[in-house]
Amino acid sequence: MSPETNLGADAVDQAIAQGIDLDGTPILPTKLELYHKVMMLEAGRQRSGVTNTMRSRIVRIGAKHISQDELNQMLTDADFAPLKEKEIAFYYGGK
Repeated sequence: MSPETNLGADAVDQAIAQGIDLDGTPILPTKLELYHKVMMLEAGRQRSGVTNTMRSRIVRIGAKHISQDELNQMLTDADFAPLKEKEIAFYYGGK
């Protein structure tokens, strides 16, 4: 894959579908098998609501890119629940 195609979640999904990592190396079949097994379990899980999933994704991904205070404010501004203590501890190391 070229560097331009290594961006975003779609690049990862495409690489998994091809069985080739973003650097061009093959992904071990055992790793692919485990990934697909877990994704099938997740696909069958009952959902509690779209906004809960949206918030969860925002927190999980946002914590990689946005400071704790800024993400917390953004959540509040968007009428989501603020960061929970366990999320702060997990994603920000309890800072």
